[in-house]
Amino acid sequence: MLSFSLNNIRVLDLTRILAGPWCTQNLAELGAEVIKVERPVSGDDSRQWGPSYIKKPSSGMSTYFSSCNRGKHSVTANFKDPEDLKTLRELAKQVDIFIENYKPGTLEKYGLGYEELKKINPQLIYISISAYGQYGPKARQPGYDYVFQGVGGLMSYTGIADNEAGAGPIRVGVAVIDLMTGMYATTAALAALQKRAQTQKGCYIDLSLLDVAVAMHANLGSEFLNTGNLPIRSGNKHSNCAPYDVFSTLDGHFILAIGNDTQFECLRSILNNEELNQSKFNKNLDRLNNRDELKEILKPILKTKTTQEWGVLLNEQNIPWGPINTLNDVMNDPQVQFRKIVQKTQHDQLGIIYHLKNPLLSAHGKTQSPPMLGQHNHLYGFNTQD
Repeated sequence: MLSFSLNNIRVLDLTRILAGPWCTQNLAELGAEVIKVERPVSGDDSRQWGPSYIKKPSSGMSTYFSSCNRGKHSVTANFKDPEDLKTLRELAKQVDIFIENYKPGTLEKYGLGYEELKKINPQLIYISISAYGQYGPKARQPGYDYVFQGVGGLMSYTGIADNEAGAGPIRVGVAVIDLMTGMYATTAALAALQKRAQTQKGCYIDLSLLDVAVAMHANLGSEFLNTGNLPIRSGNKHSNCAPYDVFSTLDGHFILAIGNDTQFECLRSILNNEELNQSKFNKNLDRLNNRDELKEILKPILKTKTTQEWGVLLNEQNIPWGPINTLNDVMNDPQVQFRKIVQKTQHDQLGIIYHLKNPLLSAHGKTQSPPMLGQHNHLYGFNTQD
């Protein structure tokens, strides 16, 4: 794992909401100096995205904002103020990475586009994150993560199957398109830094939520492109393995994840049920073809014990499984605690703030608090009265 490997890198961060801030938070926690530029008075939209706030709504620190802006310096700038624009352009001369997620064409109006800034900083790495990309028939359309879970196709096969109760598309509970876009942007930034070290030249990176939403189909996208098979909504079933599903137990639910024939043989030995010994369940392809029948056999058997009782038996046979944990269960999990994933920082004005540790950090890496709006104006020459 990494720890403070970017401590000589400066980032000018003109991003808001989640995708861009997720990238720049990664860079900050790897040691970069990240200067987050926000609107005067209101700041990043997500500062007010409640209902949950650190201490109180008037703090200007929603738990949403806190989750993706750790370790940054906050300044406020008005693009219509000539002095603020002058200060921004001066900063752009002194940074390694400039990252923004405004609508295409917006920053060019203020002399902050790539073509202008590379004239004053030829080594600048400029990253634009947008909804549909900088060019093309939809380039000017806005969009959020939820939109792209639909537009990009994810919701077409996420949800309960059409022939079952409650059928229909369902969004993923967390903003996966934004988060993955932030991770792709992080990777692009690190690769661009490496290329610049070799060539002494900067570059421009055009990344969109649409790009990521389509790329994320991974194996399902490959299957469609090469066979024409459209993935369909199938609830909790896995499209390539069986039994690989959620099952009810005596006191709740758990995930049974049989990934190969050897694991299924081990499951047979645990359950000791004659119906499971039929040859039509021997191979994974057989089990997929007879998945519904197999599930009906398993359902009453698995309801005879508690989740933990099944867990003990499955662990003895090295069969992958897992409970459906609440976040309270997760934070109290002994492995989560052992790996020190939950961390806390002492904020100068708000007291203790709890965070989830960035997986990129080493075991000894520490998170930092998110900034108050305009907290660092005095460090970079911006108006401290904003």
